[in-house]
Amino acid sequence: MVDVVPGRSPGSRATMKDVAALARVSLKTVSRVINDEPTVNAVLVERVRRAASQLHYQPHFGASALRRRDGRSSTIAVLLEDLSNPFSAVIYRAVEEMAIARGVSLLGGSFDEDPQRERELTLRMSRYRVDGVIIAPASRDHQYLRQEQMAGVPFVFIDRPPHLLVADAVLSDSREGTAQAVKHLMRYGHRRIAFLGDLTSIYTAEERFQGYLDALASGGLSIDVALIARDLRTIEAAEIVAGALLDSASPPTAFFAGRNPLTIGTVRAIRQRGLQTNVALAGFDDFLLADLLEPAITVVAQDPVAIAREAATMLFARIDGDDGPSKKKIVETTFISRGSGEIRLVPNGNSR
Repeated sequence: MVDVVPGRSPGSRATMKDVAALARVSLKTVSRVINDEPTVNAVLVERVRRAASQLHYQPHFGASALRRRDGRSSTIAVLLEDLSNPFSAVIYRAVEEMAIARGVSLLGGSFDEDPQRERELTLRMSRYRVDGVIIAPASRDHQYLRQEQMAGVPFVFIDRPPHLLVADAVLSDSREGTAQAVKHLMRYGHRRIAFLGDLTSIYTAEERFQGYLDALASGGLSIDVALIARDLRTIEAAEIVAGALLDSASPPTAFFAGRNPLTIGTVRAIRQRGLQTNVALAGFDDFLLADLLEPAITVVAQDPVAIAREAATMLFARIDGDDGPSKKKIVETTFISRGSGEIRLVPNGNSR
């Protein structure tokens, strides 16, 4: 339970003035304690620290926030997998458009699927007094953010849900989107469908793999582990694995790639062998020039703009005082049929 300080608005973040009022000391004394100045009386130090703990006060390093009575900085953080990735870039830009309309600034960062980097960057942003955070996490344990939440920082998770933390989330329907694509390949006669997936530690990668398994089960197909390759991160890794599968004694007649770099690597492997009109391919996430290849690439497209707008709407509502139960929004994917996923298996059952 947070102690109530007279004159402090409910839901607002604690300021140095709040700490001073609760501790019954001067603002200067609070400043000296926070800055670890050695000349402060030990009794006062303990009183200030106790008050700061009761108020969940976090020292901040932005002078602009000190000038506002509510402690806000008019800044939010958008922390994603990789800001250079087209999916992340579109999300950042869409949030930015909504933030600009509110007179709010953005700070951005990339995690590169590193949980430790996630923790360090997220806590740093919070302590620089951002008013809220939109986050696509790399880790599976978000308890470390509980103290920040209690201090008044709202979090909205995108692409991956929070774990061990109650917070808002906006997610794509990765599992159903993948199942739809694999069933589509099956309707064109394919039974040996390879799956190339991202890191098994990533929530969305696991959801897409489960969608693949769902589709196989719905068609009465058994799982062939020789056709499954996971923990692939790069175009080059996907190209090598897809090439090895195509060169094997029992090659797949179709591929599903669980992320756009993996789709690109698979395209390279298929085209290097002159099999682009024989081997079917569908991928998750659209990418630049996918519609200009021959054949054009069939994809399951997410809607990063819709995801971003939903997340920003949730975040700004929390910043404005919404203290209702946490919300989860599922944004549907769109299956785009372009040609590569519509290559029919030849009658003898061999893609060659």
